[in-house]
Amino acid sequence: MTARRRIRRPALAIASLAIGTTGVLVLAGCAGGGAAADGGDGVSIVATTTQVGDFTRELVGGEAKVTQLLGPGQSAHGFDPSAAQLAAIASADALVVNGAGLEGWVDDAVAASGFDGKLIDASTGIELFGTHDHDHDHGDETADEHAEHGDETADEHAADDSHDGHDHSGGNPHIWTDPELAEQMVENIADGLAEVPGLDAATIDANESAYTAKLAALDEWIEQNVSQVPVAQRLLVTNHDAFTYFVEAYDLTFVGSVIPSFDDNAEPSAAEIDELVKKIRETGVKAVFSEGSISPKAAETIATEAGVAVYSGEDALYGDALGAEGTDGATYLGSQEHNVRLILESWGVVPTELPAVLQK
Repeated sequence: MTARRRIRRPALAIASLAIGTTGVLVLAGCAGGGAAADGGDGVSIVATTTQVGDFTRELVGGEAKVTQLLGPGQSAHGFDPSAAQLAAIASADALVVNGAGLEGWVDDAVAASGFDGKLIDASTGIELFGTHDHDHDHGDETADEHAEHGDETADEHAADDSHDGHDHSGGNPHIWTDPELAEQMVENIADGLAEVPGLDAATIDANESAYTAKLAALDEWIEQNVSQVPVAQRLLVTNHDAFTYFVEAYDLTFVGSVIPSFDDNAEPSAAEIDELVKKIRETGVKAVFSEGSISPKAAETIATEAGVAVYSGEDALYGDALGAEGTDGATYLGSQEHNVRLILESWGVVPTELPAVLQK
């Protein structure tokens, strides 16, 4: 199998989300706004998004109570925490955040809560791309350079201990869509959790090893299956610009998005819709993908005008948020498998069997 090759370019920003003048990071919620809490008395951890909530639960197991601010299908863009959720932050031993500018409401939330526990930013050390930053000049990067890139981001993480003075509002925060970056997020979270009083570092380390092995297997499975499709035919149109890192990881061509932004609160103009329909027809895109956390109406309209298939409803992609319990996207691993199977299907490819470590 050909080793993955990642674009070599100057970073738009090295993710490490700052909190205004507080020097603190992120917000998570209480059991009234997101997923139900795990565990009972003891260490209390809050997490902002469905993805970092899932990662945190995988790492702590039954060692701590984990509450999650955002619920299934709920986007972090434009979120406003409730008074009860601020209270949960105030009493938390640790806060786990996606970072990278995703949680734009966090400055006010942290200031209002008076949180003074352990701050854990899952995005620390990860290169951020800008909106529509989907160039594909991969040809000169070798497998060794790819490995070197991972070392560079780790070094950058180690060198960036302060959260002050960074503004990442221009970077695309959807870093979890690349399983390799998700692995780095898990490592960042594990490093932070190991320093939380009351948590057993050996347990966190063992859980981290087991889970990152699954992420590595997922990455390899995706690469093997995507490689069946000629690069020129790996075309993708989604509801909004949430899949930059997935596109870069597996050498896809991002033709466009229904919402021309990585903020799903934005709306396309009539001219932008017409331009996307034109691109779909010209490039030979076979499908438009809606996302579970966004209304599918615009995607369905564009697909109809362009004369291509639309994936929505149960076949929508999991982008900004994971799905409810019992759905394909209830976990990060399940959401990625779901997304890849549908994208491959749109290209006419039947995916191979999942690795044993990922089978339920």
